[in-house]
Amino acid sequence: MSEWVMLIIALLAACAVVLAVVVLRRRAGVEENVDETPDVIEYITMMIGVVYAIVLGLAIAGVWEARGAAQDDLFREAQSLREVSDRAVVYPAEFRDQVRADVDAYVTYVVNVEWDYMGKHGEITDKGTELLDKIQNEVVSRPPASDLESQAYQPMTDLISQASDARNQRGQNAGPTMPGVVWFGLIGGAVVTLGMLFALQIRCTPRELILAACFSLLIAFLLFMIWDFDDPFARSVSVTTQPFTDLFPSLNLKS
Repeated sequence: MSEWVMLIIALLAACAVVLAVVVLRRRAGVEENVDETPDVIEYITMMIGVVYAIVLGLAIAGVWEARGAAQDDLFREAQSLREVSDRAVVYPAEFRDQVRADVDAYVTYVVNVEWDYMGKHGEITDKGTELLDKIQNEVVSRPPASDLESQAYQPMTDLISQASDARNQRGQNAGPTMPGVVWFGLIGGAVVTLGMLFALQIRCTPRELILAACFSLLIAFLLFMIWDFDDPFARSVSVTTQPFTDLFPSLNLKS
């Protein structure tokens, strides 16, 4: 099911539940005098709304920051491998071509194969790790044979280490990042916050029904946005392979 379809269903469901409860209460003959709503209920409702707004804001900031970190790690991985390929120019043709071929093989595998696997299973593959280790072993195990190679050797090993570290970070960021207890608090807080609408004894006037519907739509949308950002590599607003495709334009990479 498309995530946009899920969003529409979630918004309509939240709106329908709130409106249905209001209408059913009125049809059931529940008579309430809104002029007699105690001030303490209004105060508690306001405080619950403020606290829940803070929680929502922190959750949105957390998942957005995690997505940004995942994007930075991916760019660092792609940039490090691009520089490894470029710095290999100082080596003899046979070794240079081998290093570049291995870098291209790793990038192609990550974009065309591992990316889909990571989105579905929330983890990186052993095959990708083996391909990156192969590049590292080739560079580290070959002693420099000239001054130019000596100057390029340490930067290349550092760049491969950076790519490996960025890959590990990508593996840790794959899959949902929000703990289950946080989701329990977010959903429970939404139920309580919406439930306080009825403590205020809203009526079935068009104005109050529209406001109640808009409020429920807003909360449902914010919860969906947090869920969408929660998995940086697998949902509609996710990190893409653009850094690899931009830095390795000659490869046949999926967009």
